[in-house]
Amino acid sequence: MQCPKCQAEMEKVATAHGVVDRCTACKGLWFDLMEHEELKPDADIIDIGSEELGRRHNAIDRIHCPVCPNSMMLRMVDPQQPHIWFESCPVCYGRYFDAGEFRDLSEHSLGDLFKRWRAKARD
Repeated sequence: MQCPKCQAEMEKVATAHGVVDRCTACKGLWFDLMEHEELKPDADIIDIGSEELGRRHNAIDRIHCPVCPNSMMLRMVDPQQPHIWFESCPVCYGRYFDAGEFRDLSEHSLGDLFKRWRAKARD
């Protein structure tokens, strides 16, 4: 599988809760249907990429699904943490998170409340 953001190879990363695909270059993460919920306890093990690189790749948001290549992914915002932008496939329901986003998604803190107020709308 190729990374939908940087086109590098994706590698399988196994944890006690399941398997996720991680880009070998930008460290973005691909989750099949609902895997992101099962793997939240392993976020620190899985999401090892640079948050800065993840922020830069977040600007690349019109991408094709790595599983359903003819499908353009939808740009989504997490309703609980609207500062987290990710992409989701309307066909297979897989999700792509840039480096640092999944780690942030799995943590809820007082800081998230402030980030919520400052979050800009996604175009």
